Amino acid sequence: MEMHLKGKKVLITGASQGIGAALAAAFAREGCALTLVARSAEKLQVLANDLVARHGVTVRVLCMDMTEPGAIERIVLEAADTEVLINNAGAIPGGNLFDVDAKRWREGWALKVFGYIDLTRAYYALMRERGGGVILNNIGSGGENFDFDYVAGTTGNAALMAFTRAVGGKSLRDGVRVVGVNPGPVATDRIDKIFRTRAQNVLGDAARAPELMAKLPLGRPATVEEIAELFVFLASSHSAYTSGVIFTVDGGLSSARSIT
Repeated sequence: MEMHLKGKKVLITGASQGIGAALAAAFAREGCALTLVARSAEKLQVLANDLVARHGVTVRVLCMDMTEPGAIERIVLEAADTEVLINNAGAIPGGNLFDVDAKRWREGWALKVFGYIDLTRAYYALMRERGGGVILNNIGSGGENFDFDYVAGTTGNAALMAFTRAVGGKSLRDGVRVVGVNPGPVATDRIDKIFRTRAQNVLGDAARAPELMAKLPLGRPATVEEIAELFVFLASSHSAYTSGVIFTVDGGLSSARSIT
């Protein structure tokens, strides 16, 4: 299917690894001009060089900590021409109400929750002035599967789900689409650590993590490519009537839990 995205200017935060890097690769294959944001200059540059070599696209790299004062303004200044914004940066720490103190809670929300909100506010205004644009938020299924042992993350993701629906519910009147994606377990270094910790706690041996992963739908986590390709479709004109909604990609886990 032709996505009609060639030449589109796409900004991806948290782009140096995991889903972010897969998003960069997926949009590069479509011929998009990319702006990639992350903390790691080395990882970003390696990724950018690879995408330029393989796809001949333009890749702009912005290495920064998005929680620092002025970071959002710098991103907007460097990439004001962005047509598709993908909020992807940040990982909220795990732990229960007593494990995650006030400082860690706020630090986790500073990048993922408020980073998404601040970039959306800035780019929505620019897109409205130009008459169109797309904002895609990579959130996470923890926002609909409430978890005491991931209390800061489940609460932050639920907030971002509400934010996406609230803004996207009326954004089409300004020609802007705002959509969220909730991945479940995805094959990244982070999910490997989570399952190793869970295996240690449940089975007494971190090396038995594959046993727990085998219980997932299809016996595995989702691949990063399976998540990234959905973002490509949602960014395209094929999804022109889509706004203010959340797409969950977890192999049915959320639905199964809701009826047990």
